[in-house]
Amino acid sequence: MENTNARPFQDEIRVRRIGIDDWPLWRSLRLQALEEAPYAFSSRLADWQGHGDTEARWRGRVSDVPLNIVAERQETAVGMASGTAPNPDGSVELISMWVAPFARGRGVGDALLKAVIEWAREQEASRVALGVLEGNEHAAAFYHRHGFIPVGASVGTVTEHRMVRDFSQSFH
Repeated sequence: MENTNARPFQDEIRVRRIGIDDWPLWRSLRLQALEEAPYAFSSRLADWQGHGDTEARWRGRVSDVPLNIVAERQETAVGMASGTAPNPDGSVELISMWVAPFARGRGVGDALLKAVIEWAREQEASRVALGVLEGNEHAAAFYHRHGFIPVGASVGTVTEHRMVRDFSQSFH
């Protein structure tokens, strides 16, 4: 849930790209995200714990996805996001986006999303696409404010609403 009384600390947010050797940081953030917001992800916490919680798997996850970024405030990681390589249709998929509850409503999500969009443009992508799971209205509203439009849904074990931001549109 977004912190509606929060004051922005955008000037204090640092977004940085991480690499394979940063897998412990990625692991920590991802496990926090899956525990705190299971409604937001198709992955389950249990799938990444126990036998699924290995250094090789975490290193693989970080190396298999070309863009992995973390947002930090006062040297504390407060959010994360990833971007896939452009698909044949020119889409970069935004995945694994999460902001720690205490940092919501303070510009962290904006900074992460901006970084993924900038990276996608550098990759000459034509759009950024993403999925929002049914019931996650805060995320859908956040992406809509940033120019993403709904383009349908896929129904499986959960319903995922697909959204895209086409770079031919002008949004801030």
